[in-house]
Amino acid sequence: MKTGKPVAVPDATPLRRALERCEPLLRLQQRLAAAHARMDAIRTFLPPGLAPFVKPGPVEDSGWTLFATGPAVAAKLRQMQPLLETALRQQGFEISSIKIRVQSTRSR
Repeated sequence: MKTGKPVAVPDATPLRRALERCEPLLRLQQRLAAAHARMDAIRTFLPPGLAPFVKPGPVEDSGWTLFATGPAVAAKLRQMQPLLETALRQQGFEISSIKIRVQSTRSR
């Protein structure tokens, strides 16, 4: 067994501070927050039986994407799209359009 001076280990940087210093992660965190804020804004407009099958997607310059768990959910969201876009604008969100995508559940 080796004895000697213990090796000094520097204090670890807290995760929150490390994330705040990392520009790409900070932008990702902001984009996630923007997507969830939009989802919260439209949640009351979604029928209760539909809401669990809709997930927020990325916010981009060209619009915001909503993910549907299946084609039937996507079809219903497309019918509601004008209402949802209007609701977002009325709540102060700058949105050009909502894109509806079916989220694949296949594993690769």
